[in-house]
Amino acid sequence: MEKENVIISLQGVNKSFNDATVVYDFNLDITKGEFVTFLGPSGCGKTTTLRMIAGFETPTSGKILLNGEDITKIPPHKRPINTVFQRYALFPYLNVYDNVAFGLKLKKIPYEVTNKKGETVTKFRHFTKKEIDEKVMRALKVIDLEDLETRDISTLSGGQQQRVAIARAIVNEPEILLLDEPLGALDLKMRKEMQLELKEMHKKLGITFIYVTHDQEEALTMSDTIVVMKSGEIQQVGTPIDIYNEPVNAYVANFIGESNIYNATMVGKLKVKFLNHIFDCVDDFALNEKVDVVVRPEDVEISKIKGEVDSSRLTGKITNKIFKGIHYEYVIMVGKSEVIAQSTKDYELDSTVYLDVEPENIQIMKKELTKNLYPEAYLDKNNKLIISDAKFDVDVTQLLKGSHVDEDLYLIGPDGKKYDLDDADVIAEIGLSNIEIIDGYDNGNANGVVVDTIYKGDHYAVMIRTAEEEDFIVDTIDTWNEGDLVSIKVEAKNILLTLKGNLKDYEVE
Repeated sequence: MEKENVIISLQGVNKSFNDATVVYDFNLDITKGEFVTFLGPSGCGKTTTLRMIAGFETPTSGKILLNGEDITKIPPHKRPINTVFQRYALFPYLNVYDNVAFGLKLKKIPYEVTNKKGETVTKFRHFTKKEIDEKVMRALKVIDLEDLETRDISTLSGGQQQRVAIARAIVNEPEILLLDEPLGALDLKMRKEMQLELKEMHKKLGITFIYVTHDQEEALTMSDTIVVMKSGEIQQVGTPIDIYNEPVNAYVANFIGESNIYNATMVGKLKVKFLNHIFDCVDDFALNEKVDVVVRPEDVEISKIKGEVDSSRLTGKITNKIFKGIHYEYVIMVGKSEVIAQSTKDYELDSTVYLDVEPENIQIMKKELTKNLYPEAYLDKNNKLIISDAKFDVDVTQLLKGSHVDEDLYLIGPDGKKYDLDDADVIAEIGLSNIEIIDGYDNGNANGVVVDTIYKGDHYAVMIRTAEEEDFIVDTIDTWNEGDLVSIKVEAKNILLTLKGNLKDYEVE
């Protein structure tokens, strides 16, 4: 369904730096007066997208429309868009008033006059001192600093400096205000206060805010719409309530709030099995389909066991608890799986308790990935599998039943025909649990860096990215941190090959 009153539209936007694509096929419509937040981890492309909207970067492909007009190649100063950066870039030698007025004093505005020939011509003039004063004081009133106009910047608190930066941006009356993690330099208490103040400013101004953050609380607190990003791509767009309650995949669920995420199987009509227990649910998937399940900690109901244990109910042992002011947070082990739960009731450590989840609180999603798939792989002259810049031993006899490899590395069929597989294009498949992660470089088939980890109850799903931007997803019980430099190793028996094209094309006469 198309949005009405669209002010900014990004259509098929891509951005690459030195052959590395950082924003992929970005499509988004933003309406007038909307508060939109780009949410994601560092390096996901959110700031690059913001810079393209501002005009500081030009898309490699795609276009950006402002009120229906293509502004893709229009320079920043000609766009009715202003930006507030994380580093406020205020002038320390100017007071509050002059910092806010700085842009106005340089700006020229058009006006029409009639020349001697009776023709109407456009000329440009600076704002008058009175006009500047009216605009500056109006902006200072919006940020509640009208009494501090003569103060030096160095005497202001971090929150006050942040407000001055916002005033300097809004004094030019932009149609869109871009905010690139503007609260990042503030302490926790001040950041929470400024979240509410920014939301109030947005209401007062009535203009479109586009906000960038990696802080989920900021996004949930302030936004009308949240755009969750990962590796340059949009994962989900929706209201804070929709994003929180109905995540489309495990990544979004993991990034927005605390989550229990589990591998699960549909075992009947509106029946799902995880934690070795069958739960009623409200999402209908195919029988025996493998799915991802998300349960929020606040939706796990804990109750004491009274009398004999009811074997039909799910039980777990409390192994850790933390008092968080308004509730306790519990770590409960169900077999080898971990459940995070929240409750206002105080349960004893090491006690065994019942765990229940209402059907509507079990979010079921299509499984993102059941295997690593590499459709652009090929074989070299030594029958090694090449995936990007990584080289793997592989059993090429799986391409032809009853075949073997001779001493010259030719594939010999059961009928004696010979095949040279040098440069043969193949599709390679590797199971998520068939990859070994080894600490450090040059200890396996490929080197990479851990770029993402998601805890899934009894194991981690770890994403490893090579220098050639190839990703390997690994299910592991070991803990790895984002940024870890690692090697990966895969045994030949764990790689499934499918030949592209016809084997006859590789036959040796």
